[in-house]
Amino acid sequence: MILTLLVCGLAVIALVLVGLFVFGLRRRLIQRSGGTFDCSLRWDAPEKGDTSGKGWGYGVARYNGDRIEWFRVFSYAPRPRRVLERSAIEVVDRRAPDGEEELALLSDAIVLGCLHRGVRLELAMSEDALTGFLAWLEAAPPGQRVNVA
Repeated sequence: MILTLLVCGLAVIALVLVGLFVFGLRRRLIQRSGGTFDCSLRWDAPEKGDTSGKGWGYGVARYNGDRIEWFRVFSYAPRPRRVLERSAIEVVDRRAPDGEEELALLSDAIVLGCLHRGVRLELAMSEDALTGFLAWLEAAPPGQRVNVA
């Protein structure tokens, strides 16, 4: 009986360690190509004034040509959860986190309100990441419509 419990306990510990290893390996593979930054995302965000902090997902965004690929941090999925195309992103507003959002987001985050193909979304990132993101938007190839607030 004790031997069975010991073996089961070791198996659980081994599974947890393998899960953590795969979790870290996924993060390294996402960052391998470079151009990544920490970015929280709220898809289908409510209109202005709702700062309840609900709906935010913590993730890592990666530049990939004319797209931004957003991966959830707490996931094993090898593919991005959301893909944002540069030509379809329209920046609507910029603000500091307010109310309960301050608890849901990283401490130095700035919230950027955007429209992507008619869907309102919000991105929260550091000041440095925001500067890079806006520069990436403005560096669109000639002929692309770019709207940066």
